[in-house]
Amino acid sequence: MDENVKITVAETFGTAVLVIGGCGTAVFAAGSVGVLGVATAFGLSLLVLAYAIGHVSGCHVNPAVTLGLVLAKRLDAAKLPFYWVGQLLGGVIGGFILWITFKLSDKPIAGGFASNGYGDFSPDGWKLGSVALIEVVLTALLIFVVLSTTHKRFPAGFGGIAAGFTLFLIHLVSIPISNTSVNPARSIGVALFSGETDLIVQLWAFIVFPLIGGALGALLWQVVQGDDADVEPAAA
Repeated sequence: MDENVKITVAETFGTAVLVIGGCGTAVFAAGSVGVLGVATAFGLSLLVLAYAIGHVSGCHVNPAVTLGLVLAKRLDAAKLPFYWVGQLLGGVIGGFILWITFKLSDKPIAGGFASNGYGDFSPDGWKLGSVALIEVVLTALLIFVVLSTTHKRFPAGFGGIAAGFTLFLIHLVSIPISNTSVNPARSIGVALFSGETDLIVQLWAFIVFPLIGGALGALLWQVVQGDDADVEPAAA
């Protein structure tokens, strides 16, 4: 099979699993597991996927991660469309599976369907400026970790653990603020099925700010690494 097709299929599968695992926990079990449980679900989803598809696509499952890798010259820019198509498709498939699960049992969709928001749609009422800042900073952190864990001096085989725990930490910090995006595909995948027009209107913020964070994380990594940027092939 063509390498680009493999990448697209792997990223579609992986992003769908991330949405089902993380957002699924938020919409089905948040009442029983709370913020800690939802954060754990996102972190575990990424950790598992890193070892399941990392050898195929690097397990980006996030357009901001792919952008960061391209800007850090860790990925050929010609491959970016294949990653982004797979990630967006996977996000929508994951959101659809969650949505149809509710519909098959005539259950009401509660809590904005794990969508991201600011102002009245922020879990604790945080304004756009606060949401923008935290999304940029935490996405930059995620990209910095992904880039660092594939450095030649990073212990082989532990990148998935580091990335998973980073996503866990990110969710602990920002679920109360924005419901945590740091991933445009995850945000798009559930917002489209939320049934809330206002959430779809706010979706732009969770596309723009994570992508800015991805670019910032790549820039910061390049500054810190300097000329010592000899790395192994990327795998989240």
